[in-house]
Amino acid sequence: MDELPKYEFDRCVRRYLGNKHVRTLPAYEHFLVLAFAQLTYRESLRDIETCLRAMGSKLYHSGIGQPTARSTLADANEKRDWRIFSDFAHVLIKQATQLYADEPFGAELEQAAYALDSTTIDLCLSLFPWAKFRRRKAAIKLHTLLALRGNFPTVVILTTGKVHDVNILDELTYEPGSFYIADRGYLDFARLHRLHLSGAFFVTRAKKNSRFQRRYSRPIDKATGLRFDQTVVLSGFYSRQQYPEALRRIGFRDPQTGKSLVFLTNNFTEPALTIAQLYRCRWQVELFFKWIKQHLRIKVFYGTSENAVRIQVWIAISVYVLVAIVKKRLHLSASLYTILQILSLSLFEKMPILQVLSQQTPPPSMPDNHNQPCLPGFFNRTVVWSASL
Repeated sequence: MDELPKYEFDRCVRRYLGNKHVRTLPAYEHFLVLAFAQLTYRESLRDIETCLRAMGSKLYHSGIGQPTARSTLADANEKRDWRIFSDFAHVLIKQATQLYADEPFGAELEQAAYALDSTTIDLCLSLFPWAKFRRRKAAIKLHTLLALRGNFPTVVILTTGKVHDVNILDELTYEPGSFYIADRGYLDFARLHRLHLSGAFFVTRAKKNSRFQRRYSRPIDKATGLRFDQTVVLSGFYSRQQYPEALRRIGFRDPQTGKSLVFLTNNFTEPALTIAQLYRCRWQVELFFKWIKQHLRIKVFYGTSENAVRIQVWIAISVYVLVAIVKKRLHLSASLYTILQILSLSLFEKMPILQVLSQQTPPPSMPDNHNQPCLPGFFNRTVVWSASL
């Protein structure tokens, strides 16, 4: 937690009066307790309370004043403003963005690249009625804009399951010159045109019923898997009104699976093969969703209210980004999964964190009796112990 910017956290707390009328669990301890639950894979409030009480005096040295009762933690999850932890997560994300600015990824590209997608977390309708998704089902959606350099989220929007993915394009602020990669669920030409006017680039897949008029074809090397590289305009009546500019249409056949894909982009300068590689890198956001569902506590929640769910999700994201920051600043070669596994067993150990995470062997310690004189011939004797009934 030394890598945690305490001053920025206190600013977020003051912004939303997070410690007003609070006596036993201030916002910082609230964050530490739920971060402990994330790092050690606690499953319930009772589980958290029992494990914290077992730590005894070690809690004080870690920043937690006293063991937290589950009723106190439940009240904090219910009443404390979730925007405190949301704003603080974005502070950590900004730091991680600067640290991983030069990190390479699977495409030869100098500009920043982001993958946009969402994942659905199923809930029980009787326990989470505010998140109604289907007639007999509840769910929330985690809309994520993932930075491909470093594989960490830069924007996370939490909605109910009913919100369609394409609506998230209205919530984003685009960086000029950056690439945004999304699947066909985000294909809305009016929204993509606004992205184009902001100076950013998009890469997505074309739908089968989309109609185009070809204006120009560029030469390609079919040995690389490319099939065509065209400049097109939309020929549909409504779609042409929504996106009146020219588009680039690229055909590609995956040599490994044999699947044919057609990409749409507003970038005309990058090689066609780079555009295809960019879309392949979009799979990193799917792997990110799989990873956090397996290794973070975002499928089982410590509270049933919307506020409690949002607090837990944002703290889980903060812990993920904080571990990524520690990995970069300490120059660790271990994966995030390995670091989390080590931290889950050594959170309260009094030893340097670099020694723990880099798996360095500690120097051998002398035995406790090295200052005691040895009796001549004592350790050379063979002592036989016998017992008789």
